[in-house]
Amino acid sequence: MGEKIEMNLAIVDDLIKERKEQYLQQLFSLLKQESISTTNVGVRECALLLKEMMQASGIQSRLIETEGHPVVYGEWLQAENPFTVLIYGHYDVQPPEPLEEWQSPPFEPTIRDGRIYCRGVGDNKGQLMAQVLAIKTYLDSFGELPVNVKLVFEGEEENGSPHLASFVERHKELLACDLVYTSDGPMHVSGIPSVELGVRGILGVELVAHGAKWDHHSGNLGNIAPNPAWMLIDLLKTMRDDQGRVLIEGFYENIRQPTTYELDLFRKLPFDRKELIEQIGYADIEEDAETFYRLLSLEPTFNICGFHSGYGGDGSKTIIPAKASVKMDIRLVTDQDPDDIYQKLCTHVKKHAPAVEVLHQGDMRPSRTSAELEIVKVVVEAVRNAYSMDPLLVPGVGGSLPDYVWTQILGVPSVMVPYANADEANHAPNENMTVELFYKGISCTCHVLHRLGEFSR
Repeated sequence: MGEKIEMNLAIVDDLIKERKEQYLQQLFSLLKQESISTTNVGVRECALLLKEMMQASGIQSRLIETEGHPVVYGEWLQAENPFTVLIYGHYDVQPPEPLEEWQSPPFEPTIRDGRIYCRGVGDNKGQLMAQVLAIKTYLDSFGELPVNVKLVFEGEEENGSPHLASFVERHKELLACDLVYTSDGPMHVSGIPSVELGVRGILGVELVAHGAKWDHHSGNLGNIAPNPAWMLIDLLKTMRDDQGRVLIEGFYENIRQPTTYELDLFRKLPFDRKELIEQIGYADIEEDAETFYRLLSLEPTFNICGFHSGYGGDGSKTIIPAKASVKMDIRLVTDQDPDDIYQKLCTHVKKHAPAVEVLHQGDMRPSRTSAELEIVKVVVEAVRNAYSMDPLLVPGVGGSLPDYVWTQILGVPSVMVPYANADEANHAPNENMTVELFYKGISCTCHVLHRLGEFSR
């Protein structure tokens, strides 16, 4: 069967080669259209452009409104197809700042040394367009798709996907499928393609402490006016011990233990300590492979991502600040519930520092698909055929995506196959995607659709 697949898809790969420049220009058209969801710059215009591109690719498409930015929905359906795959992605991008650190304008796609540089090229427009152009390529090669395909491209992922869950709840029948397929995020640092089966969830909170009604002279009123920065420091000390273990009561309840098979998969993942040190710019890394992947994927975090109080400019300003705040992102693992963790955190704060406000900044549930499902093996085989190498099978990754809307609301398995290079610099200046990986993503999507068609029959 493998030889038959490769023989059939040789037509597809030939067509991709023939259309390389055409497909690159289509990607550039989408990249040039700004779509910054956090500031609502160009988002609807991008959604309309994407819908037109999908229509031109043979996909019946429309905008579906949400309480926020619209979802671009597309479908190619044939009644006799027994299998439906839903492709998810997002057309919104991060803000480009700091602008001075870009080597070329952030919304003018530029090729340097075999890489496309532009905001959103890796996250997620390059990967999204690989999906759309794969459908066009397959249709032009064979006249029809081997499976039913539905596409959901949202415009709020970079803003935490606040309305995706309610969208999926309202449209369960429309979105009914057998598998969700996502290409987002970077490939493994080794350059080996991967099939990823889960993400950590996230809970964002802000702790706010107030002292006097305004700032005061630190000499004239030192020891008299309270310092809210120390209130937060003292509170934070009650939340975490010296080894990094979270001290909030019940924090580690409900964590699903990995299976023996999942642990074995983690042990097989490549790990290069020297490369990791170079990647993160920090030399004191002592973890071995098993510890590294366990900490990254199987354990929650309790991260301070911002601490603000007083004066932070040049020189000195001797004040007792009137306000202090700490922003935190807490990564959660299966089956921790963000609502439950938030309530436990609030209870802890009320006990140790009742004057401190706790502000909810958004959340996303963790998600996991079993590595032992037959459909996962089918996707692994398709990726192997596309890249001519065995992909890594990764039970879970450290980041967060709204994968739970598929596994928990729709109740279907979900797999992620990233197409962008590991050093894509997503969310940073000079975001990039290698040109060849863009084309390879188109080919890989064709292989996945083809193999799912063989499997379903």
